[in-house]
Amino acid sequence: MQTLINGYDISRCMLCPRACGADRTRTEGFCGGGSEIRAARSALHHWEEPCISGTRGSGTIFFSGCSLRCCFCQNASISTGRFGASLSISQLAECMLHLQEQGAHNINLVTGSHYTPWIIEAIHSIRDKLHIPLVWNSSGYESSETLSQLDGMVDIYLPDFKYLHKETSKGYAQAEDYPEIAKAALREMLRQAGTPVFNADGILQKGLIVRHLVLPGHRHESMALLDTLSELLPKEAFLLSLMGQYTPPEMRLPYKNLNRRLTTMEYRSVLRHAQELGFDGFSQDLSSAQSQYTPNFNLEGIPNDTDNNQ
Repeated sequence: MQTLINGYDISRCMLCPRACGADRTRTEGFCGGGSEIRAARSALHHWEEPCISGTRGSGTIFFSGCSLRCCFCQNASISTGRFGASLSISQLAECMLHLQEQGAHNINLVTGSHYTPWIIEAIHSIRDKLHIPLVWNSSGYESSETLSQLDGMVDIYLPDFKYLHKETSKGYAQAEDYPEIAKAALREMLRQAGTPVFNADGILQKGLIVRHLVLPGHRHESMALLDTLSELLPKEAFLLSLMGQYTPPEMRLPYKNLNRRLTTMEYRSVLRHAQELGFDGFSQDLSSAQSQYTPNFNLEGIPNDTDNNQ
């Protein structure tokens, strides 16, 4: 039996590049998503790029589950676990409007790809009431077909470009196809968002910011990834956010390099290469590599009547 969400049949889910075909009316997909939205936090967030967080904060909604599920994920408690509460489509819409009322510069949908049909329906229901930009914050592991459904709805794309080598993405995320999938996704995101547009206060209204997290032991891969990115997209058409905030997870990983922090030398060498290539955008101080910058997933902002679903 078909079950349609905004016209999409979730009884054989093919939303993400894994195309696992899960019947989400009966079970969960690889992503951990079932037939209902699950979210862990809906609140103002002040630790995004300056043109996203601004002075009042970005209105972030953190969805539970993830189609990529990197082994070192700093949000592992929600990306690979079941923490979170169920939200109806109308409740998700209410969360967006509440964040707008709180003064958020934008609505920042974090790792929502596996709930795309639900999110589209929520946005449609409040299009005449929502007056701030929508940010699609993702791992970059996105189906171009699914992204095309967001054309005209998302104002700002904020994806990661995590891995260049398929051996790395296979080892860390069981996704050997990540590099090619991400390249195609970045092209589609740029097609939709266009070149950056800022308001008078310097807050991004439309555009693409590509994030790259430098991993310990992978500075040469990071530099090669930046070379690829400079060839893939016109540098003046997007912003680069080079991140050095890697924090080793509490549980030791089978990769020695991922059990330590990034060194100053590693990060600065990649940053210097980005500057030589002429990227415009943002960089981080390595002091940001602290667990205190990871959001507290305590169901803040999630409607109380769903708490018993966590």
